[in-house]
Amino acid sequence: MDVQKRFEFLEHMADAYIAAYGRNLAEAFENAAYAMFEVMTDVGRVEPKLEEIIEVEGHDECSLLYNWLESLLVRFETEGILYSRFEVLGIESLDGSLRLRARVAGEHFNPDKHVQKVGVKAVTYHMMEVERKPDGVTLRFLLDL
Repeated sequence: MDVQKRFEFLEHMADAYIAAYGRNLAEAFENAAYAMFEVMTDVGRVEPKLEEIIEVEGHDECSLLYNWLESLLVRFETEGILYSRFEVLGIESLDGSLRLRARVAGEHFNPDKHVQKVGVKAVTYHMMEVERKPDGVTLRFLLDL
């Protein structure tokens, strides 16, 4: 696996099918979030002016990924915040579930500054998978556009 590559768009007829890579699960989750926002805008133009801590839980790695991406998408939809920096502070097992804690940073959407690419309607479980190999983790997931 090329660990220098954060993510890539895989072929799909109508939606955004993404493979996000990392040396470990935390880095793959960071790159998955980055990829989702890259679908929506040019993330390189999003300044890390606002910072917040996000915590999500899931009963397994796929549900944790879903809840992570969905929580960021909901924040964009309700508060108009685009994110460009993602730092997973920890993923821990707790009472039979997983909890992710992350620091994210971004800024409010500004149509004069931020290019509108494609709107993401939802994160889906369809085609979602977590693949672990000795050299890293690959997350594959589909975004409904």
